Amino acid sequence: MEDFYRDFAQRARDLAENADPFTKRRLLDLAQRYDLKSRPGSEGGRSIPPPRSTPPTVLFSGSGEA
Repeated sequence: MEDFYRDFAQRARDLAENADPFTKRRLLDLAQRYDLKSRPGSEGGRSIPPPRSTPPTVLFSGSGEA
């Protein structure tokens, strides 16, 4: 998965080379976010949430009729 994000970041940088200033800035910001995701354990990267210690609570209660 890290390779996907790294490649996508490079693709955004390549597109930014020929873009207008506004689009270039947006593409470079996007590339930076994908660079963060490409590093496992980084703040921007994906991590597995901790397991639940208690079952989820029911948000709605009642008979289910409107």
